[in-house]
Amino acid sequence: MTDTLPDRAVEAEHFRRALAVHASGVVVITAQNDGVPVGLTATSFSSVSLEPPLVSFYVDQSSSTWPWLRTADHFAVNILASDQAEVASRFARKNIDRFAPPTRWRPGPLGAPLLQDVSAHLVCLPYETAEVGDHILVVGLVAEVTTHNPGRPLLYHQGRFGRFLPHPED
Repeated sequence: MTDTLPDRAVEAEHFRRALAVHASGVVVITAQNDGVPVGLTATSFSSVSLEPPLVSFYVDQSSSTWPWLRTADHFAVNILASDQAEVASRFARKNIDRFAPPTRWRPGPLGAPLLQDVSAHLVCLPYETAEVGDHILVVGLVAEVTTHNPGRPLLYHQGRFGRFLPHPED
């Protein structure tokens, strides 16, 4: 079946434009490896299962951060608040110290960096990984959750960060 799929797949640019109309939440995945904090922005974060509590995200196979994340014994999911677009942009950039000021963070209970002022932290243990297309699916077992400010989330839509505005209640 997969041998015939490439002939039927849409072109990458058409696919990218179609996906741009889907809004997604924004997280920063952080870990510490050999005393070095690492992190990246992800818009592919999702819950997977309640029993056991599992979450997932995808990382590009060419990511320079992935080798560090892959060998960490745990990672943190920092769910960004609506006023943290600059944090998301910073962790999406290459060749910078993402943890230098103005980034505000502290080591978590197991050592993974926890970003300040986020909506929530999820500390996860590696559960499963799988190569899927040009990305790696990372599944984590949620070991600890802290909800700080469940206000408005940061969203990513049509290549830009934005805020959620709820419809008025009837």
